[in-house]
Amino acid sequence: MTGTFTLTRFEVGRWEQGRVRPTTWLPVLAEALNISLETLENAPDRPGKRGRTIHPIPKDGIEQVGEVLRRTFLQQSLTTAVSALGLSGDLRVIQALSIVGAEHFGSTVDSLSELVDHYTQTIGALPPAEVYDELLTVRAFANGLLTHEGHDRQHADLVVASGWLSHLLAVAACDMGEHAAARVWCSDAERRSRQARHPELEGWATLTKAMIAWYRGQPRQSATLSSRGQAAVAQGTVIYAKLASQEMRAAAMAGDIEGMSRSRRRAAAALAALPADVPTSGALSIALSDDPPYTATSLFYIGRYREAVAATNRVIDTVYQPEARQRGEHPSGYARSLLILGLAQAALGRLDEAIAAGRTALSGHRPAWPTMVLAGKLDNVLMQEHPGASQTAEYHAHYQEALNAPAAHRLQLPRAKEHG
Repeated sequence: MTGTFTLTRFEVGRWEQGRVRPTTWLPVLAEALNISLETLENAPDRPGKRGRTIHPIPKDGIEQVGEVLRRTFLQQSLTTAVSALGLSGDLRVIQALSIVGAEHFGSTVDSLSELVDHYTQTIGALPPAEVYDELLTVRAFANGLLTHEGHDRQHADLVVASGWLSHLLAVAACDMGEHAAARVWCSDAERRSRQARHPELEGWATLTKAMIAWYRGQPRQSATLSSRGQAAVAQGTVIYAKLASQEMRAAAMAGDIEGMSRSRRRAAAALAALPADVPTSGALSIALSDDPPYTATSLFYIGRYREAVAATNRVIDTVYQPEARQRGEHPSGYARSLLILGLAQAALGRLDEAIAAGRTALSGHRPAWPTMVLAGKLDNVLMQEHPGASQTAEYHAHYQEALNAPAAHRLQLPRAKEHG
């Protein structure tokens, strides 16, 4: 509503798409968008065309709006949406995208692909709420482009980039404990995957849902999702090996030793088939080692605690080297491995070793929901099995301190039944 006139979304959409020029609205729009009326009046109809010449479209007489007006609406709408969502921080990345892509749509798509690579490498080290907010602004920008651009090859690349951004948003939402939001983003990533015929994207989204189910104590659902994901992606890919490994871990938690063994053999074969240059860091990576990922966790859940300790120590030594930890490349994975080590040590009655592993895991500056689930599980085990031990009281106090830390305030932290 502007003044006494009602403006529908349909009309605004036609302006944004360049289908009509809102001639009578230009003074009001100039004021609302905080730009000069002259800018709107002199906006060319298409790049490279000067002046205010209006070219009617045959049959329905629809007029084309200038590129300046269209881009102004796009940027203004994004800023308004971000403000309405209450997102923190500035929009430097959006400003950069707007400037770089002002002359050529392909430059914007290339920039979005670069941002996907950037967030893939950094999402595991940044605070999940912070990275979620930043990703959301970029994904909103990409959505504006999807609404306005055509259906050529560059559009297909934009669909893929948007799908990866949705997947990364799902990962960040999972780390925040915001499972409803995570599932929405997973669904969008799956839809973009099918739209662009890019099955690996759907596989990664399925893995995120399988991980959520596993950490929520729903191993059979996690195994089902992992199996379904493997059927959708090609063997010889990182995501196939990750899904097979997750199915192994889910089967172990469910007590299905035979299913765990089958999945482990499949994961080992998938790892052996991977080329040597696969990503080994970032959200789309896999650790190349003798054992499939999550072997240590699987051994713990079937009661082979000594083997779990040995396997976890091997993972820490080979994957989370001291120099990598200093750079903060794998804080969440490192913390979770330490907590599995702590759980296995506690099961063996080695309280000092269990406490040391737990305290180190909680000493990082990037708390995440899956990490806190395992930390709570260790707290419960110690309280139930060793209630009178001074080490138990020490860890419990440290765990409560981590729960109440400012960095954890925006997380949907686990309830007792989720880590019991």
